[in-house]
Amino acid sequence: MAVCGSRTHIGHFVGNMTARRLQCSLSVKSCTVSYNKRGFQNVSKANISLGNKGRPNNFMLYQYFTTNVAKRRTNLNPHKGFGLEGFRNLSHECFFSGTASASNVSSDNSKGTEQVVDVVNSSEAKISLQLNSGSFYLPHPAKAKTGGEDAHFICTLTPAIGVADGVGGWADLGIDAGLYARELMSHSLSAIQDEPKGSVDLIRVLEKAYVRTKAKGSSTACIVALTEGGLYAVNLGDSGFMLVRNGCAAFKSPSQQHGFNFPYQLDCNNAGDSPSSAMVFNITVVPGDVLIVGTDGLFDNLYDEDISGVVFQAMEAGLGPQMTAQRIAELAQLRAMDHTKSSPFSDGARESGFDYHGGKLDDITVVVSYITE
Repeated sequence: MAVCGSRTHIGHFVGNMTARRLQCSLSVKSCTVSYNKRGFQNVSKANISLGNKGRPNNFMLYQYFTTNVAKRRTNLNPHKGFGLEGFRNLSHECFFSGTASASNVSSDNSKGTEQVVDVVNSSEAKISLQLNSGSFYLPHPAKAKTGGEDAHFICTLTPAIGVADGVGGWADLGIDAGLYARELMSHSLSAIQDEPKGSVDLIRVLEKAYVRTKAKGSSTACIVALTEGGLYAVNLGDSGFMLVRNGCAAFKSPSQQHGFNFPYQLDCNNAGDSPSSAMVFNITVVPGDVLIVGTDGLFDNLYDEDISGVVFQAMEAGLGPQMTAQRIAELAQLRAMDHTKSSPFSDGARESGFDYHGGKLDDITVVVSYITE
C-alpha cells in the first residue's frame, strides 16, 4: 500500500517502488451526488460518462451476501450453501473479513457465506430497493501467508460496506499494518451496530473505530451505507468507491493523498490524519445501479472504463455480484503483473516525475453491490 509517518517517497520504481508512504455536486442520468470535506464550503459540479472493456482470469477467496432492503421484517439465513471452517460472525447480520481474528471476528480461509436480511430503503421516488453484495479478496502473493494488509466487512441489518488498507510502509519497522486495518474495520462494524436505527452517522462511526483501535500501524478507510436517502459514504485515503450506471462510470470518489503514493491515513500514534478529514458523500441511486467499493489495489491497476466494462459484461451474462467482484479483482491482479501496459498507478508516477511502467502488485479487495427494485 504506501508508507507511513514521513513524507519521503519510498517505493519500487523500475525496481522497487510500490511500498506506500508513511467539493462537488454531480448529476448523471438521475444520479445526484454531493460530497464535502468538513471545513470546506466550496462546491463544484461535474459530469462523468465512461466506456467499457475488460476481461479476467484466476482465483483465490470470495464471500457472497444478499441484502434484501425491500421489506421490514428480518430473515437471517447465514452460512447457507457454503463451507465456513474457522469462520465466526460478529453477529448474524454482519460479516467481517481480515486474516487474523480481531475482536471476535475472523478470518480469511473461509470460502464464503450467504445472508438475507430485510431493511427498508427508498430513493427520491420512494422506491423500495434491494442491495445484493458480494466480495472477493486477493492478497499480494508475497503476503498470502499472513493474509495481506486489507480488511473489509459487509453489514446487512444496517446495510453498510467497509474496506481498509493497512499501509505497507510499516513492514520496514517490522509491523504488520494489516492488524491495524482489521481492527479498524472490526470496530467500525461494531460502531455501526451501535448507531440509532435509521440515522447512522458514518463520521461518528469512523471516529469511534479510530479511538478504539490500538494495534500498531495505519490504514485508509472507506465506509458506504444504504439509507433512505440513497448511498451515504465517507472516504479517507486512496481506497474508495465508484457507481456504474447503464454500463458507464457515473461517479468515482476522489483519492486523498498528501503526495504521490502517500495517502491520507489513520494511524496508531495520532500523528496521521483524523476521521474528520474524510470526504462525505450523499448519492441518490436508482434500480440497476452497481456500486463497487475497493482498496487501492483495485483503483491503482484498473481504469474506470475497465471496471465498468467488466460490470457491463457481467450484467449481460447474468452473473451475481460475487462473481462480478471476482472478475474485477482477477483482472486487477493481471494488470498489476503486466509491466507492458499503462495503469492509473504508472500514470500517477510519471506525472510526479518518476520513471515507472506497468501495474502495481498489491492486496486487492473488491466489493460489488447490485441495486435493484
